[in-house]
Amino acid sequence: MKDLLLQFIDFIKVERGLAPNTQAAYENDLANYLAFISDQGIQKPNEITPQHIIQYINLLNEVGLIGSSITRNLSAIRMFHLFLLGENITQNDPTQSISSPKLGRKLPGVLNIPEVELLLQQPDRNDLLGCRDKAMLEFLYATGVRVTELITIKQSDLYLDQEFVRVFGKGSKERLIPVNQSAIKYIQLYQNSSRNVLAQRGIHKDVLFLNAHGRPMTRMGFWKILRHYLDQAGIKKNASPHTLRHSFATHLLEGGADLRTVQELLGHVDISTTQIYTHLNRDYLKEVYRKFHPREKYARKEEDNRE
Repeated sequence: MKDLLLQFIDFIKVERGLAPNTQAAYENDLANYLAFISDQGIQKPNEITPQHIIQYINLLNEVGLIGSSITRNLSAIRMFHLFLLGENITQNDPTQSISSPKLGRKLPGVLNIPEVELLLQQPDRNDLLGCRDKAMLEFLYATGVRVTELITIKQSDLYLDQEFVRVFGKGSKERLIPVNQSAIKYIQLYQNSSRNVLAQRGIHKDVLFLNAHGRPMTRMGFWKILRHYLDQAGIKKNASPHTLRHSFATHLLEGGADLRTVQELLGHVDISTTQIYTHLNRDYLKEVYRKFHPREKYARKEEDNRE
């Protein structure tokens, strides 16, 4: 159905005159949607039912997309099926009976520290992909980044000798986040072993985390990896990549970190909130991070025991 997607993009570009950013968002959303549909064994748009779309929307919710992003996805899917109907490519619109999701923002669950430690122990570091998975999980919990930030981080954004990583968040807003020694250890191990092998398989443009084909990891790809290790660890909670981000923030706050620092680390700058986020310098960010992040304290305890 890739040809139909290309026809639709031409339609919204020429006839609807949508803004370039909207075109790109719709194209990306629909590419993921059609990949999901293909995974269900569906080859023709007439075979798509409302139940398939409901399953996909539920999956987006599980992956951690916020309400507004899910609504945009559903809007793209609606427009796509209306286009197919208008072009007489299909005879039905499976989105007709589906209502838009509410935009209420539900906080994700939290893994406690023992559960996070158990999750981080699951990947086989001696395996090609297990080494990558270990680095990804350590990096995600070490930094609290969004899953989109995780899969788009580049090697040139790493300043591991300074224990920092540069992240471009929503609106391309740049922030610097400290990285603990445990994550640094496994990132470097991955770079020096698995990534060198994976990078020879595809085009990656310096993106740090690559899939088995040597291309940048996708949101859905990482969600499946996380789900695999949660199941392997016997963790029954309905966790998503965003759960680890929320766990990162919760564990820092429970450990005694102040709210402003955690907000700075997370990159929260939503003007709809009542909080005023203050600018914090690098040294203070690093000091608070080292003091309160569970893995940082664990790594330093290990170092003291060796001495």
